[in-house]
Amino acid sequence: MLQRWQKRDISNFEYLMHLNTIAGRTYNDYMQYPVFPWVLADYTSQTLNLTNPKTFRDLSKPMGAQTKERKLKFIQRFKEVEKTEGDMTVQCHYCTHYSSAIIIASYLVRMPPFTQAFCSLQGGSFDVADRMFHSIKNAWESASRENMSDVRELTPEFFYLPEFLTNCNAVEFGCMQDGTALGDVQLPPWADEDPQKFISLHRQALESDFVSANLHHWIDLIFGYKQQGSAAVEAVNTFHPYFYGDKMDLNSISDPLIRNTILGFVSNFGQVPKQLFTKPHPARTAAGKPSSGKDVSTPLSLPSHPQPFFYSLQSLRPSQVTVKGSESPKGAIGHIVPTEKTILAVEKNKVLLPPLWNRTFSWGFDDFSCCLGNYGSDKILMTFENLAAWGRCLCAVCPSPTTIITSGASTVVCVWELNAAKGRPRGLHLKQALYGHTQAVTCLAASVTFSILVSGSQDCTCILWDLDHLTHVARLPAHQEGISAMAISDISGTIVSCAGAHLSLWNVNGQPLANITTAWGPEGAITCCCMMEGPAWDSSHVIITGSRDGIVRIWKTEDVKMSVPGLVAPQEPSAQPASLRGHRWEKNLALCRELDISVALTGKPSKTSIAVTALAMSRNQTKLLVGDEKGRIFCWSAEG
Repeated sequence: MLQRWQKRDISNFEYLMHLNTIAGRTYNDYMQYPVFPWVLADYTSQTLNLTNPKTFRDLSKPMGAQTKERKLKFIQRFKEVEKTEGDMTVQCHYCTHYSSAIIIASYLVRMPPFTQAFCSLQGGSFDVADRMFHSIKNAWESASRENMSDVRELTPEFFYLPEFLTNCNAVEFGCMQDGTALGDVQLPPWADEDPQKFISLHRQALESDFVSANLHHWIDLIFGYKQQGSAAVEAVNTFHPYFYGDKMDLNSISDPLIRNTILGFVSNFGQVPKQLFTKPHPARTAAGKPSSGKDVSTPLSLPSHPQPFFYSLQSLRPSQVTVKGSESPKGAIGHIVPTEKTILAVEKNKVLLPPLWNRTFSWGFDDFSCCLGNYGSDKILMTFENLAAWGRCLCAVCPSPTTIITSGASTVVCVWELNAAKGRPRGLHLKQALYGHTQAVTCLAASVTFSILVSGSQDCTCILWDLDHLTHVARLPAHQEGISAMAISDISGTIVSCAGAHLSLWNVNGQPLANITTAWGPEGAITCCCMMEGPAWDSSHVIITGSRDGIVRIWKTEDVKMSVPGLVAPQEPSAQPASLRGHRWEKNLALCRELDISVALTGKPSKTSIAVTALAMSRNQTKLLVGDEKGRIFCWSAEG
């Protein structure tokens, strides 16, 4: 993983999560929660400049040594312990820790179960409002400069979870000294009071060139050679001996009072992660220079990776893909799976089963049964007649090798478990029937990453289901027509729903992000869609739709500042929430390119429309695969 990080095959976020995991840090333990660094020092500017080193925190120093004055005070404390105690073992710079149960619960207090955890740690009630986590800027100033008992770092949520910054559950935390109720977390000016924008920019900062070039210094402090011993003393990075779990042998302590004191100490103040490195951690390789013709405003791609096709839209050219001999689909394409070496595809009413993609599940037979087969063969491995009781199947999705989800005319979403013995299928067992739609279900989409299933129906609604517990989560507001296509991003959890020619975007909790009418008339009805997966820190989305008119349209979200009618901007805008300042941020969908296969091949539009029926992005996001109702597959890429 170190080598993959050095070569930029994985992000800074992924590498830090890996280090946390093997050092014994886990989301399941508040006392050993994953620890992430403060990466920024600028929480006052209107815009965030990620090319200026002064924007960033000094990653080579612990939080107690971010200013010269503070560092000298902690060194003085270290020397005073030596004089007064006489016992060198309790000599330390810090008697509090950078990660503890109360730090975790206070950061995440606006979300359950952390709300309840915070109360129980505080003896049953919330802390005084002014002492609770209410401002990113104040938390930074306290931990880096002002408070000698505060050296806290951050948690992973600061880089991916906007929800923890808003009091969406309307918890009554009390009032601050100035009389204002404690609610949402106050964000820096550069975030425009938009939690999504804060998370996006903060993640961008974590993945920036400056942090990439200096992160190894912070790893030395938390997981490496500066964690303990003389190097830790020199780095002003020593904690009370009780914090070093691997140094404390509790079994050798016979006095129960001392033993319970130590356990109580660790429970309250946290502990140092396991030491992973005893030598200086190597630096990351420098980022490659942008190639000529690359838009500098685009997110940096990793040098060893080809540029995603979105950044060369105007130069996209199609080439026809042939699926090997007997494996070629018969009729309209229904499902395309690009693997490392080849492209797999099956016709309508068929899906391929992960992760080997060597089996197919098919439906749409006159007796309402369904079948399991081998890819590339007409031989049927097993017929499932028990599905006939649920009426005509119209759609299916296979999120895992043993889970098949079907639905259709019955309006019920059925989750089936595929039973197998010695690799041979033995039957389908109904795990759960999910009720909620009032008309036929026309499409299904699932994300194992986010454990969500979405069903779309002719009743003009989409329902979100929990894929783990197989329970109802939320119903999306009604669309203007029956749902015709859906997709879920495995990077952001964003849900795409298409109804006729209408395209809508929702976040993972079912809240609306953007919508647009993509075309007019029945020919413009969307038949399939997919998402291009960009870097996790890029808050914009790229959506690709295929329609009955044979045209593939590529859309991108853009953040637009909208004025709010009827609201007059007050004299002191900084004291008011963004929604009361006469504007708010919204996402708009902009059409970036239309791909017409007929125009690309012959130079003129086709007289008869051949509907697009399936879409897929290649694994490295450089090629777009388009299947149509004639059974053809075209690959659009910059190379052609």
